[in-house]
Amino acid sequence: MATVGLLYVGAVLFINGLLLIGVVDGRAAAPINLFVGALQVVTPTYLIFASGGAPGVVLAASGLYLFGFTYLYVGIGLLAGLDTTGVGWFSLFVAVAALGFAYVNFRLLGDRPFAVIWLYWAFLWALFFVVLGLKHESLARYTGWVTIIQSWVTATIPAFLLLTGYWPSNNVLALGLVVGGVVVFGGLYLLEHRRAPRAPARTHRPSVPAATA
Repeated sequence: MATVGLLYVGAVLFINGLLLIGVVDGRAAAPINLFVGALQVVTPTYLIFASGGAPGVVLAASGLYLFGFTYLYVGIGLLAGLDTTGVGWFSLFVAVAALGFAYVNFRLLGDRPFAVIWLYWAFLWALFFVVLGLKHESLARYTGWVTIIQSWVTATIPAFLLLTGYWPSNNVLALGLVVGGVVVFGGLYLLEHRRAPRAPARTHRPSVPAATA
């Protein structure tokens, strides 16, 4: 059930990435955020109630709320025209929590590829914090492209492989994700930085006294 939710997380990240690069309008992106946000709140709630208190199930389900609340927050904010500062600072909380879930997957669950995926999410939500919380809008386009890439790499493709029984939970995949992330996101940053318009060079002009009434 959680895997099905992960599949649609890919969909909402894809749309939100297009929103950040200016392809999709804010109000048009709101419904998918509300749909997937509701799914990512209902799903872990059901899993926790049906788990009988099993610690492993509760732990795994608890991470889904981070995404569910984010998407609901974004969807409501887009429809209501709210300032993005709140969801931005909540994204900082998600980014820090994602580091904890990365450690859990690496150390306790032994799923190293998903440990790296949680690091991807920590990086992405940290970017959301910088763009939405701190208002560094110059990084919005870069964050949009990172979001689009992660929609496939961290959600849609892993979910499909899990649903079909082909998810390779091994160190080779984990290493590939680490190297791929550094190369792709680092290269993308350099590309976006290079194409960003530069401010025209200042020329010295003699000062003009202000006119008096």
